Amino acid sequence: TGKEFLPSKGVTRPLKPELIDLQRFLSHHGITREQLVDLAILVGTDFNDGVKGVGPKTALKLIKKHGSLENLPADLRESLPKNYEEVRRIFLHPKVTSEYTLHYGELKEEALYEFLCGERGFSKRRVKTVVEKMRRFYSWRRQRRLKEWLPETR
Repeated sequence: TGKEFLPSKGVTRPLKPELIDLQRFLSHHGITREQLVDLAILVGTDFNDGVKGVGPKTALKLIKKHGSLENLPADLRESLPKNYEEVRRIFLHPKVTSEYTLHYGELKEEALYEFLCGERGFSKRRVKTVVEKMRRFYSWRRQRRLKEWLPETR
């Protein structure tokens, strides 16, 4: 849960997470997973900007009418990103590995900021909020020593 700021009204409204079931979504809209990926390419994803002037409703209509990006009218096909086939491949056949190990240790804040803000474009304020929550959680969760509960003696 969280809040969303509506600038035009100057107010916030509560946001609640919504679980979207892929099969129900596809069935409801009468499309396949492949067509959903094509729809996303038209609208834009993390990997491409999409086609100017094509939003979700228009993209859904186009995909339902034409079936795939390859069957779109020529003018729209020319507006597709040059790498659309690669984007499609990333979504339909993502690289996945089960060969990894997790190592838990001390929070390396500087490295976290460098990675999230420097390499991934997150805002420093957003990362700071999460880091502070992590710090509080781990300090609370940390195993206490008996001497921490006893008064100091000199």
